[in-house]
Amino acid sequence: MRRRDLIKGIAGSATAWPFTASAQQRERMRRVGVLTPFPADDVEGQTRVTAFAQALQQAGWTLGQNLRLDYRWGDGKPDTMRKYTTELAALAPDVILANSGASVSALLEVTRTVPIVFAAVADPVGAGYVESLARPGGNATGFTGQDYSFASKWLDLIKEVAPRVTRVAVLRDSANCGRPRPVRCAAGLCALARPGITPD
Repeated sequence: MRRRDLIKGIAGSATAWPFTASAQQRERMRRVGVLTPFPADDVEGQTRVTAFAQALQQAGWTLGQNLRLDYRWGDGKPDTMRKYTTELAALAPDVILANSGASVSALLEVTRTVPIVFAAVADPVGAGYVESLARPGGNATGFTGQDYSFASKWLDLIKEVAPRVTRVAVLRDSANCGRPRPVRCAAGLCALARPGITPD
């Protein structure tokens, strides 16, 4: 299998891969780095990496045969994250899975060539990790559960539930979301796409 296939599978975009390896014709060992902000004994972190390894196995990748996974576990400290990103990049893996925004940011500081697939990252466009979700550019791609371009849909829902609403408020936790993009998106769409609604 080509590296591109492996990257697609990690990103979750490939639904089924043909597995053509046989005992007579072995594939080249592919190397995948996994950078997670969780400590090695964290239950959620273990659950995520276990699910990841199982999904790869279902897609035809077998540890020790055609796949090697190199894990680096974080402790929430920037120095540790920088150390592990440097280590993973030096291993020259085929792809690195990054499990947080801090992981992606640290990886992009040390490599612009190794493909990075991110998951569970809030607002990768606003953070500057990708140019857009449709055309990420660079060496990073992935998915997010928070696409602030849908802010107009949030307003549609509000108007559907409460048609007389003329003023909305946007709340955010500055400790969890240091970037103002979601607020700007909501405020801008209120003014442009939904006349008569005033953002607070």
